[in-house]
Amino acid sequence: MGNLRILITNDDGIHAPGLKVLETIARSFSNDVWIVAPEHDQSAVSHSLTLRMPFRISEISQKKYAVSGTPTDCVLTAIRLLMTDNLPDLVLSGVNYGANIAEDVTYSGTVAAALEATILGIPAVAFSLTIDPKQPAKWATAEHWGPGVLDKVLKSSIPEQVLININFPNVIHKSVEGIKITRQGQRKCFDHVCKREDPRGIPYYWIGPGEQRYGNMEECSEPGTDIEAIRQKYISVTPLSLDITHNKTFEQLKELFS
Repeated sequence: MGNLRILITNDDGIHAPGLKVLETIARSFSNDVWIVAPEHDQSAVSHSLTLRMPFRISEISQKKYAVSGTPTDCVLTAIRLLMTDNLPDLVLSGVNYGANIAEDVTYSGTVAAALEATILGIPAVAFSLTIDPKQPAKWATAEHWGPGVLDKVLKSSIPEQVLININFPNVIHKSVEGIKITRQGQRKCFDHVCKREDPRGIPYYWIGPGEQRYGNMEECSEPGTDIEAIRQKYISVTPLSLDITHNKTFEQLKELFS
């Protein structure tokens, strides 16, 4: 593992505390760590590419770059431009400020960065820390548990077309109950479009989570899901597939149209 070349990125931005935690995790496996991350916060941009305008790359220091684009731009830029002489063996994304469980994965720039790496044929893992607005983020928990969880994931070998999505509960590291292998859960998002007015009385709108976004986890906590694991203070490890075909409906339609 000492010979691993690791690329790390995120969607919270080049100066995010979670990226520093991820760098610590990565350096427990390798000294050859590259950082290519968004210049600014790019949360919830999903798997978007910057196509209709140029973006810039700024070299912060050796092997560390800020990109004025999305997490997907960052991974693509690193693999197709910055690291072409020796491609990364592994891409790590995160540690995101906020859980990426259930339908969150469809919005997440953190997961999308790992998705892009997977599409490009490089094993990838996304890391996220559940947050509680009433408590500080327990970054030390991700830093403490991250290397061990990643070590086991790498020893299992990540199949092609699969990425690994890891979520940490927001508790001190001694309070973590363990690790659970989970499937993606489902829950109601309760996202709201809020109408407000600026000082001149002109309306503007803000999309954000409703009060019950994280408050309804117990209601939606089915056995074996990432939601249940986080609610019970476990670390959730979920394999996600690039192939999102619904096989049962595929067979039904195939028979119907034959």
